[in-house]
Amino acid sequence: MLGLRSAAARSSSRILTTRCLAAMSTTTSNPSSPIVELRQYQLHPAATATYTKNTIQSSDLRKTLPLAFFGFPETGSFALNTAVHLYHYPQGTRQRKDERAALAKKDEWKQYLGGVKECMMQQKSEIFVEAGLVQDFEQVTGLEYWIKNDGSMNSGGESIVELRKYQLKLGYDTVPNFLKLYAQALPSKLNAIGTHPTTQLVTILISDVGSLNTVYEVWKHGGESSCGMEAMEQSRQASRGAKEWRTGIAEIAKLATSFDTSILKPAAFSPLQ
Repeated sequence: MLGLRSAAARSSSRILTTRCLAAMSTTTSNPSSPIVELRQYQLHPAATATYTKNTIQSSDLRKTLPLAFFGFPETGSFALNTAVHLYHYPQGTRQRKDERAALAKKDEWKQYLGGVKECMMQQKSEIFVEAGLVQDFEQVTGLEYWIKNDGSMNSGGESIVELRKYQLKLGYDTVPNFLKLYAQALPSKLNAIGTHPTTQLVTILISDVGSLNTVYEVWKHGGESSCGMEAMEQSRQASRGAKEWRTGIAEIAKLATSFDTSILKPAAFSPLQ
């Protein structure tokens, strides 16, 4: 059964609401507050292989930053031939600035950039925060877990990462209301009978800089001996039988303007596999 990390989290909607309000702030008020950066590099199709080869060879340099995920879309709303990476900065924007500046000074990094710069057509960066409920549910690891427990040592399986995006209506109450409904419905989805054992909710991300009132669910499916796509489909079918989840999603749909999903294949060096 799903466990909450504390009895207080189980009973206190006031605490949840406070965290929701903090999570949907339009700016990071404290430069030392944890942030997540989502970066997307759209590549020339003819140069994707070159970019990938050079990036794999220089992966140790990239991982001097707090890299949680690096992969490429297989299908969905992300454009193909796009390098998608997630970084978790526990000390916030100051840490991001300092660590990226330090990396930029390294000759090896300059050499790497010189070899891949012409491969890229467009770059995009957005800042998110992890929702407070990530800390409330034992079965939701958060991104920092994967940085500390690097899964790339066990790469080579058929795992996938699924990003599910909700674009919500404008308004200060929309994100807190979304998270309240989501937290109430989530246990029934995670405990749905028939859910594939490899399916795991990694985190919930709330936009902070970029397109506002955007929420991402990050799921992982599959592993060394399990096909990620098959695991995802099995878990989706199981969730459709979870009554509380279906009820919650019906209410969440009233808050959203759009919903889309993308399937990404982790790179061999990605901590999240």
